[in-house]
Amino acid sequence: MKQAIMTAPGIIEYRDVPAPGKLAPDEVLLKIQRIGVCGSDIHVFHGEHPATPYPVVQGHEYSATIEAIGDAVTTAKVGQRATARPQLVCGKCGPCLRGQYNACQELKVQGFQAPGVAQEYFVVTADRLVVFPDSMSYEQGAMIEPAAVGAHSTARASDLKGRNVVVSGAGTIGNLVAQFAKQRGANKVLITDVVDFKLQKARECGIEHTLNVLTTPFAEGARALFGNEGFQVGFEAAGVQASLDGLIGNVEKGGEVVILGVFANNPTVNMYFLGEHELNVFGSMMYRHEDYVEAAALIAQGKIILAPLVSMHFPFAQFLAAYNYIGDHGDKVMKVMIDL
Repeated sequence: MKQAIMTAPGIIEYRDVPAPGKLAPDEVLLKIQRIGVCGSDIHVFHGEHPATPYPVVQGHEYSATIEAIGDAVTTAKVGQRATARPQLVCGKCGPCLRGQYNACQELKVQGFQAPGVAQEYFVVTADRLVVFPDSMSYEQGAMIEPAAVGAHSTARASDLKGRNVVVSGAGTIGNLVAQFAKQRGANKVLITDVVDFKLQKARECGIEHTLNVLTTPFAEGARALFGNEGFQVGFEAAGVQASLDGLIGNVEKGGEVVILGVFANNPTVNMYFLGEHELNVFGSMMYRHEDYVEAAALIAQGKIILAPLVSMHFPFAQFLAAYNYIGDHGDKVMKVMIDL
């Protein structure tokens, strides 16, 4: 079978490798259909991901058709559409034993520290598999992974029902966080960015309130929307210092800030606001299985909107062209799909 492998930053080679052999009783053979390219993949492409060695087979956002199942698998059938969590965990460390396996001490993520799905066939264990209905497209299936990030991060905060929320960063992840905040009953949801294109995509996905912080200062825009109510929860999904400063400096006293953005450089934190305002600051790492299941269900019900987020498709043989397209179009790209 064909496999795409990044041998060094910026270099992708295609190799013929053996197809998977006999399945273990708990394994599932997937025929890969779509692979989504995410921001972390781009960091790997540019040699800027500190935890990814080369060579690496990328691909962790994907959809597939089940080609075969092991003898002990009872939760899936041949021919169904599916995806799977890319997390490989030890199951023995403290986080794993308390159910926080997304923060496993020995965590390896397929596509980064372990081989990913950039190949025709891929084997996963059934416990990481999530089946989705035929009514969902393969594009939607490949976006269950980023949607699960939105599901998990919005569950990290206290109950969002009736609370005002700000999401800083309107890329694919920020967009999905804002959509999940609405699904969790938030009162008003404001999404901010410095790129009008991304804010337009947010509106197309049903996020009514948007703010370009280059043209209107964050505090002014938030005050115009929320008035004296203010906002009680902020989600940092941009990974930049000014974004973090805006949330911590303006969230209501006693409020919450959830950080899920990836920072290229470690930011500073205004400890005066953190302490004197008694803020609660949470990290958010990927997702757990229930987040995948919830994401798939809400997508299938049409409650999470994905179509405006898909910018372009490339065939598997043009993996490098997909990366170059993202680089050339910059802020005019949301999600690029690789079609097998």
